[in-house]
Amino acid sequence: MTAAGERRGDGRVLGIDVGSVRVGLASSDETRTVATPLMSLPRTSKDLWKRLVSEIEQRDIALAVVGLPRLLNGTEGEAAADARLFAAGFEDHSSVAVEFWDERFTTALAERYLVSAGMRRQRRRRAIDAVAAAVLLQSWLDAQRRTP
Repeated sequence: MTAAGERRGDGRVLGIDVGSVRVGLASSDETRTVATPLMSLPRTSKDLWKRLVSEIEQRDIALAVVGLPRLLNGTEGEAAADARLFAAGFEDHSSVAVEFWDERFTTALAERYLVSAGMRRQRRRRAIDAVAAAVLLQSWLDAQRRTP
C-alpha cells in the first residue's frame, strides 16, 4: 500500500467503495481527470475477486483507491478496519497498488445526486455504490492535480 499523496505513473485508477453488502467500482479516464461509475458487485459473490481482476485487466488499471470510511472525528472504526481488510484481499488477488482515501459523506453525496437526477429508489439502490465510488475517486483525482 502506498502513502497518501505519493505520485504514481500514468494509467487509469480504479475507485473502490467497500460496503457491507456491495462493492462499488468507478474508473478514471487515462488522463486521470474524470471519474466514471462502473458497477456494483455483491460483496458475498463467489467470483468477486475474479470479476475485480477482470476489470483491472480490461481497463488497464494502474492503481486502486479504496475508500476509507473514517468517523466524524477522523478516527477509524469498524468500517475502516473492514475496508483495510478488503484492500489486503485485493492486493492478494492483483498486482495493482492500493491507496486509501477518506470517503466520509461520499454515499450521502451520491444519494443526493441521484435524487436530484430524479432516479427512483429501486434504481438508486442498484447505482448508489458505483456512484459513491466515483465521488471518492473524483475527490482523489482533484487532490492529485492540486499536489505539485
